[in-house]
Amino acid sequence: MRLVLKWLLSAVALIIVAKLVPGIHVTIIAALIAAIVIGIINAILRPIVTILTLPLTLITFGLFVFVINALLFWLAAVIVPHFSVHGFLAALIGSIVYGLLGWAVTFIVERIG
Repeated sequence: MRLVLKWLLSAVALIIVAKLVPGIHVTIIAALIAAIVIGIINAILRPIVTILTLPLTLITFGLFVFVINALLFWLAAVIVPHFSVHGFLAALIGSIVYGLLGWAVTFIVERIG
């Protein structure tokens, strides 16, 4: 039950991101699919990319993590039809806003369950 709630709230968070950030567009169905795809990308690819880019992340005092998040967010948009991110700046801002909303979703789901 918690997993379904987190999935639905993550899709809502993605719709909110699309409303707030210019250059990001998503339909409701695409948001549901994209929430799953983003979750899979963050679970599988993000740790690998983070380890591979660790030297660059250390040199930039951790700021390169924002670039990684933006690129993975953009990758999800490439994979999911009807979810589009136009430009790196939109991906960067969108990934930050989605990350903050994702933190809120996790907080809410943990409080409910």
